[in-house]
Amino acid sequence: MKGRPSPWLMLVAAMVAQVTETAIVSTPLLLIPHLHLDEGLSLVSAGALAAAPTVGTLLTLVAWGVVVDRVGERRSLVSGLLLLVAGCTITVAGARTDSIVLLAAGFFVCGVAAGSSNSASGRLVVGWFPAERRGLAMGIRQTGLPLGVGAAALVVPSWVQSRGLVSITVLCLVVAVAATAFIAATVVDPSRSTGEHADAIANPYRGDLRLTRIHAASALLVIPQYVVWTFMLLWLIDRHGWSAAAAGLLYAASQVLGAAGRIGAGWWSDRVADRLGPMRLVAVAATVVMLVLAVLDGSPVAVAIMVAATVITVADNGLAFTAVAEIAGPRWSGRAFGIQNTGQYLTAAAVPPVVGAVIQQAGYGWAFALAASFPLVAVFLVPVATDR
Repeated sequence: MKGRPSPWLMLVAAMVAQVTETAIVSTPLLLIPHLHLDEGLSLVSAGALAAAPTVGTLLTLVAWGVVVDRVGERRSLVSGLLLLVAGCTITVAGARTDSIVLLAAGFFVCGVAAGSSNSASGRLVVGWFPAERRGLAMGIRQTGLPLGVGAAALVVPSWVQSRGLVSITVLCLVVAVAATAFIAATVVDPSRSTGEHADAIANPYRGDLRLTRIHAASALLVIPQYVVWTFMLLWLIDRHGWSAAAAGLLYAASQVLGAAGRIGAGWWSDRVADRLGPMRLVAVAATVVMLVLAVLDGSPVAVAIMVAATVITVADNGLAFTAVAEIAGPRWSGRAFGIQNTGQYLTAAAVPPVVGAVIQQAGYGWAFALAASFPLVAVFLVPVATDR
């Protein structure tokens, strides 16, 4: 590509990578109703399959961060997407042979691949946008997660019922190939040669606890997010009697609203020139909404509360990532993103099987109440602007 590309084109490319990988690794989450209610797989086993891509991502996030710091965003994104194609190919083989083990292995590889976009797409956006527009740009980039989940929710539940599991895995493979071609044709690494000082190269964790506290708070805040993402579809079908198609539509619509919430949070942080204050308020709101959902679990109004929870519980993510990038600096942001995501995926990986067991033993209300305790702790972990 000749000349200087538009930062907005780079943002589009970052989102394509993030949406594609998120949609594919979210697919096993959305297969839980089919596997549990139609195929008779236990909720714990279905949850373990859903956790496979999360585990794959978790184990490789820091490594991907090192890779992107060393070789740049373009090579990292293209390499990750090629690996995603390989993982999707394995899932096709697993679906065709009716092998849950092979299916889980394929989604595990897809999870490994997804780690590339978590670091590289964030660095791509931070590198191409100035500080006064970075919160909004990162907020838009972070919509890739709810939009990816929402896109999968529109397709997977009804598709698997009408066309079967093999067809879903083939669709994932086709999407992965198309995204790889687009990223290879568009992405250009931002320049790192200007504006870098010695303090940007030094280890940002040395003598400064802000990054560590943000990582810890984010790891806790992702728990209610994954409780909602993992079990909303099943909750609507099992607890409130919705059809799979109707539940999938509401799930997708709520993800779009969640994406809008991330953009709004990023815009807000630009206006107040503060990422951490808004992040702390989001943690308070997440605690309240999960407690209300626990109390009203069986009532019709709980559906509206669940939609609100999908918006609130994802709003902190862009704020945390922007803060991490700004504190870590350009030479450390890839590794810092990797550490940030590792903490999040470590807790997220435990959500499907552990919360699935809580739901089986005690019900949805107790699971939602448990989820409310984690953002409450996060409120006190988020650093204030003057902390070092």
